[in-house]
Formats: sequence, C-alpha cells, structure tokens
Amino acid sequence: MAKATGPKYRVHFRRRREGKTNYAKRLKLLKSGLPRLVARKTNTRVIASLTIFDEKGDKTLCTIDGKHLVKLGWKGSKKNLAASYLVGLMIGKKAKSLGIGKAVLDMGLHTPTSNNFAFFVAYGAKEAGLDIKIPENLDISRIEKSKIDKNVFDVVKNKILGDVNG
Repeated sequence: MAKATGPKYRVHFRRRREGKTNYAKRLKLLKSGLPRLVARKTNTRVIASLTIFDEKGDKTLCTIDGKHLVKLGWKGSKKNLAASYLVGLMIGKKAKSLGIGKAVLDMGLHTPTSNNFAFFVAYGAKEAGLDIKIPENLDISRIEKSKIDKNVFDVVKNKILGDVNG
C-alpha cells in the first residue's frame, strides 16, 4: 500500500492522533491566563491537579487524589461523587495556601454532561474558597444519595476544612 504524500496530506500532532489532547479546547483554556484545575478519573480514583502553562511544558503546582482521602479515614470508593467533592475541597484548600484565588476547570476529553465527576471536583474547590465557574444546574444532593457512610463523610470533610470539633 502506498503512503499518502503530497501537499494536501497533513499529519496531526502525535497526541491528537492518539486521542489524548484536544488542542482547540486546550488553547481556549490557556488563553484565559488562569491556572487550570485539571480533573481526571481513573479506574480506581479521582485525581485533581493545579497546573500552569510554561513554554517548556506545563508545571504542576500540586496534585491531590483519592488515596489522600484514605489517610483521613475515608472508607468508601475513591472515585465516586462524594470522593470527587472531597478531593475538590482538598485541592481548593491547597490552592488558597499557595495564593491562588481563581482557576479554570480543565476536563480534558471527558464529556461535560450534567453532574459529571469533574463538576463535583470544581464544586468542592469552590466551597474551599477557589473562584471557579461551575454549572448552575448541578445537583448537589447526588453526593448524599451516593452509597456512602454519612458520618465518615462529615468527619473527613471537617478534617479537610480544619474544624477542631470534627
């Protein structure tokens, strides 16, 4: 089979060919000039990172994931909506300690459907004091409806927020 050559044949960037990066979406996020709250979900946990653009490559300021919740006493899944919210709280608190007040949500290739896990990460970060845009129609009651132990959830939430009574 002959190779496609000629002036009209265009080879896309490697990460575009692999389906890992949407460069149009990335450019819009970078033009904002704000740090990005990157929310990703693996098979076992939710990961949230604060990154900034640098010409040599993105710089990650801090990363929090579901396994950090276990250290605080979390016994549930590390990838459900409640864990996403708690990871968002942790990253929001860390962002405030680093002096970051505003960020933009980077969902990557995840489809922004209603009540997506990434919106719950952003909601948690917003509750911790980070100025970030989230949809108005986000159903917060889904956190309580997920299969979690409410007492453990409240204890971990209070530990994250630094309440002595929790």
